[in-house]
Amino acid sequence: MTYAVIMAGGVGTRFWPKSRESRPKQFLKFFDERTLFQNTVDRITKLIPPERILVVTNQQYVDLVQKQIPELPAENIIGEPIGKNTAPCIAVAATIVKERDPEGTMIVLPSDHYITKPDKFLSILQAAVAKANEGDNLVTIGIEPHRPETGYGYIQFNASEHEEFEGTPVHEVVTFAEKPDMETAVSFLKSGDFLWNSGMFIWKASTILNEIKVDLPHLYALTDDFLADEHNGGMLRALDNFYRNANDISIDYGVMEKAKTVYVVPGSFGWNDVGSWLAVYELEEKDKLGNVIKIPDARLINSSNCYVASDKKRFVAVVGLQGIAVVDTEDALLVARLDAAQDVKKIVESLTDKNTEQYR
Repeated sequence: MTYAVIMAGGVGTRFWPKSRESRPKQFLKFFDERTLFQNTVDRITKLIPPERILVVTNQQYVDLVQKQIPELPAENIIGEPIGKNTAPCIAVAATIVKERDPEGTMIVLPSDHYITKPDKFLSILQAAVAKANEGDNLVTIGIEPHRPETGYGYIQFNASEHEEFEGTPVHEVVTFAEKPDMETAVSFLKSGDFLWNSGMFIWKASTILNEIKVDLPHLYALTDDFLADEHNGGMLRALDNFYRNANDISIDYGVMEKAKTVYVVPGSFGWNDVGSWLAVYELEEKDKLGNVIKIPDARLINSSNCYVASDKKRFVAVVGLQGIAVVDTEDALLVARLDAAQDVKKIVESLTDKNTEQYR
């Protein structure tokens, strides 16, 4: 059977002051009445029922996950005591899936992406599942690029050959590339055989565990200890021991860049990783001056291409500004250039003393 694993442990520091340690980006509403996390679950439940959906999140968000998706079985929510990147997260989830179903296949998804064409997205996932079930294959989803982007990693694929599954082409991966500079990003776009790395993966649980055994033997050994601890002392003890001893490493760097049988399914389904306030601005409907106004009482004078949002019932005025984000919450206010939105995380990093840590 096919399982979904949703990774929901991030903090979302680029979305301060809306996103906080107690309620990060994936659990917030940006575009409709459902949060990014709820929309992720809503999409995948068209393929996979809640009893086969696992969510890996921070321990402090377990109750929040249960509240937002009450139909999710409690035993399917895995609370990480410490964030250790994607390789430990996927190793734990694969161990649980394999224990439940030795032949189980996993669709691994981030919890905070925005997708405007869900039916097309699901058809691409079905093709990826078919390829993963064909053998010991690691499959990822690549986004067809439409601009030279320096904020994403890239996947180069073999453009001269492909197979088809469910009517969708599947290519062998040539190499993975880290986030490039602009000149390199332009060359990637012109070459026609590079895709954006979406961070979505499809494989049999047994296949990824075998790859982890080869490339990350220390992590693989911890999965054996995890099962023993779970059977003898319960899930909380097992997770605590596993994460305390696991290395902080991504699945891309730890496994995907080294593995031999890696494939990519190219896709164009209205994808955005919603990485900053600029991304939110770009996705929202704008007025004739390019402004996004998310509050009923605001006046923008001689201002254009701005994003204005507030949780408080007060009047907001913006005069003579272009390309600015104004985000107002109950206890904090952000004013930032949209083209510098990636640097908002530096604000959170600076909130370390006793007078400011309450705003993290």
